[in-house]
Amino acid sequence: MANLSKLPDELQLATAAHVKYIQSLDTRKDEYEYWLTEHLRLNGLYWGLTALHLLGQPDALPRAETIDFVLSCQHDNGGFGAAPGHDAHMLYTVSAVQILAMIDAFDDLEKRGKGKAAVGKFIADLQNRKTGTFAGDEWGEEDTRFLYGAFNALSLLDMVDLVDVDKAVDYIISCANFDGGYGLSPGSETHSGQIFTCLAALSIAGRMESVEVDKLGKWLSERQVAGGGLNGRPEKDEDVCYSWWVLSSLEMIGRTHWIDRDALIAFILRCQDPELGGIADRPGNMVDVWHTLFGITGLTLLGYPGLEPVNPVYCLPKSTTDRVLGSRT
Repeated sequence: MANLSKLPDELQLATAAHVKYIQSLDTRKDEYEYWLTEHLRLNGLYWGLTALHLLGQPDALPRAETIDFVLSCQHDNGGFGAAPGHDAHMLYTVSAVQILAMIDAFDDLEKRGKGKAAVGKFIADLQNRKTGTFAGDEWGEEDTRFLYGAFNALSLLDMVDLVDVDKAVDYIISCANFDGGYGLSPGSETHSGQIFTCLAALSIAGRMESVEVDKLGKWLSERQVAGGGLNGRPEKDEDVCYSWWVLSSLEMIGRTHWIDRDALIAFILRCQDPELGGIADRPGNMVDVWHTLFGITGLTLLGYPGLEPVNPVYCLPKSTTDRVLGSRT
């Protein structure tokens, strides 16, 4: 537990304001920005709903309407788009599965949607059987984000056996770099976000033995800058979202004690809007639901009081993964 006694009153988590902020996001349909971000609608629902669960307010969004919207995004091939009428993609499909897992609605997927089997087939068909990695959609862009997403969703659906896990693990290992980190493809630069996707996929596969823990822990801990925040790679500015990508990776390898936890807590709290709610990438910037979630997940991993625990592999409430995965974890 970090030492929170040093924080002034103005650096306390504005829980009620954050809940109201998230609840307000789907009421802003007269704003230009609402329609500009339609391509993130399903992801945004996942970000907001997860944040609400971690804030201890799992019922702050209406369950029935949430299920209706998620199912309205599903295609005949089993995949999900960002919103009704948008093309199916791995990332939106993963968000849909995570949302349905959180609100215990897989039965609705079976009864009213295309069913779990169709979702599993959509994801499995995106694996490159020669290399082991995954594409995001039918157009073929490949990235370790999609590989991790496939493992995340398929394991929640209990369908990992639909894909070649060994081939996928070999691909992840081929993305490892001399500094202990991972890139989005073999030979690509190490990046904190890609490290998370690779570590989490290896964790789901039960294949963490290839990770160079101390070398990777050193690289990750060096992401903390003077202001307490974390960056994604050397010489970049700090950003609240790396409170998740870096910290969850350190959690998976047991090295969260290698950073200044109190300084990171203070940085995250300086990025919040205590009156209107929401968390920004850096102090003084505009808030958004993406950074709100990852600020809260960072605080949760740091042991901030009053928050529900998060699973560092799935970015879901631990209560959800315990219920869905059970003895499989």
